[in-house]
Amino acid sequence: MKIRKILYGAVIAAVYAVISIVCAPISYGPIQVRLSEALTVLPAVTPVAIWGVFVGCLVANLVTGSVVDIVFGSLTTLVAAYFSYKLRNNKWLVPLPPVLLNGLIVGGYLTAMYGGIWYVNMLTVTVGQLVSCYLLGVPLMVIVKNNKQIHKFLKKS
Repeated sequence: MKIRKILYGAVIAAVYAVISIVCAPISYGPIQVRLSEALTVLPAVTPVAIWGVFVGCLVANLVTGSVVDIVFGSLTTLVAAYFSYKLRNNKWLVPLPPVLLNGLIVGGYLTAMYGGIWYVNMLTVTVGQLVSCYLLGVPLMVIVKNNKQIHKFLKKS
C-alpha cells in the first residue's frame, strides 16, 4: 500500500475518533447521534476509507471500555463501510448500510448493556444514524467527490 493511501486512511481514522470523543455525550449510549458516522460515506470515494472509518471507530470505542462496543460496534462499522463502497454509484444508497446495520446491531447490544426495549434502542440509534449519514454524510460525500484536489491526491496514491 502506498504512503498516500495509508495517510488518507489514517486521517479519516483520526478525524472519526476525535469527533466521536469530543462529542462523547452524544456519541455513546442508548440514545446517540455519532456525528463521526458521517464519514462512513467516504468509501464511496475511495476503498481506503473502509479501513479509515473502521480504525477510527475502533479507537473511539476504546474510550468506552466496553468489549462489546469495541468488538461489535467496530466490526459493524467495517461491514457497513464495505457495503457503502459496493453501493458507491448511488449517493442515496451509500449511507444506507451504516444506518441499517448500526440500528439493528448496535441497537441490539445497547439493549443488552443498558436495558430498555430493543426496538426503541434500535429506533434511537437508527434516527441518530439517519442524521449523521444522510444529513451530514451525503453533502460531505458530494463535496469530496467534486473536489479536484482530493481526486488528484487519490490518483497519485
